[in-house]
Amino acid sequence: MPRASARHILVASEAKCNELKAAIEGGADFAQVAKDNSTCPSSRDGGNLGSFGPGQMVREFDQVVFSAPVGVVQGPVKTQFGYHLVEVTSRQD
Repeated sequence: MPRASARHILVASEAKCNELKAAIEGGADFAQVAKDNSTCPSSRDGGNLGSFGPGQMVREFDQVVFSAPVGVVQGPVKTQFGYHLVEVTSRQD
């Protein structure tokens, strides 16, 4: 069964999500940006969500995590929780 590890940043607006993505692409540390901005409890751990399988996260999130290249920040990804930046840190198919 496929497994993936990922980290994310959750914010309320697409504009904020794009702003944070630009900062990370400009060299800002993903984990620090998560700690400073994410509204998810995972922000305490730099946005780390640990390891999980398909179907354990909401559909929109799953689609990105199980298809995006490892180590490339994706987003904004809209879910019922808000807007996410997602980075797949590892994946076994």
